[in-house]
Amino acid sequence: MRDCFKRLTRSEETISQSGYFQQIGDIAILSLPPEQRDANAELARALMLRHRKIRTVLNKVTKLEGDRRVAGFEILAGDGTETVHRENGFLYRLDLARTFFSSRMNYEHARIAAQVGPGETVLVPFAGVGPFAIPLAARGARALAVEKNPDACRYLQENARLNRVAGNLAVLRGDAFLLPAMLNVEFDRAVVPTPYGRDDILERVRPLVRCGGMIHFYTFKKKYQIPELAESYEQMGLQVQLYRRCGNVAPGVSRWAFDIIIIKQGKN
Repeated sequence: MRDCFKRLTRSEETISQSGYFQQIGDIAILSLPPEQRDANAELARALMLRHRKIRTVLNKVTKLEGDRRVAGFEILAGDGTETVHRENGFLYRLDLARTFFSSRMNYEHARIAAQVGPGETVLVPFAGVGPFAIPLAARGARALAVEKNPDACRYLQENARLNRVAGNLAVLRGDAFLLPAMLNVEFDRAVVPTPYGRDDILERVRPLVRCGGMIHFYTFKKKYQIPELAESYEQMGLQVQLYRRCGNVAPGVSRWAFDIIIIKQGKN
């Protein structure tokens, strides 16, 4: 039994170091071969013994799918997929089976909020349960969070109340790609955590941000693509102030953050 536990502990450490162990609230998320069900269940129990704050262990069995950007999970240990996650002093209630959330973006959530001042107007498409929008509202910005997933909208509204920022945060349930037809207003800033492969959202959001305003744009690319992408933004009348890698999402593919200033406005 002791040898078995040591073996499982070594396996758990390997998983943690390789980036496959993500904790959201009191839920641990693994990415293990689903056919090794018995071994996976043993590993889940070992994780819960070693990390007392973990009450549920999930195994991710499908990638993000559909308009809701929700992955498929199997429960290896514990019960339920709802949790409350604490990040940078904020609380987020969410259900991983119904909403998208990545704890690996916590630095970006704080980095963007630190740039925002009271009274700014900020557009946040693909807002999810609020990890970008809520810190912005807490800084005194007036944020409009746009989200298509009705479950995420419900949690977002609850999280706005939970974090006492509901007065600065409006929630619009709708398709971010239809924003130019829905809104007739200019924002000081936009934060765009773009879904994989949907970089065309940039041209939909750009007309909604004033000249001199900022777009924080997230995209998934290979490293060699970044210089050419930055040059293409410059040719569009967008000044790239900064770009940085925000972690790997697939072999050779990373999420990249671009801080872009609008020098020349696009067409509606």
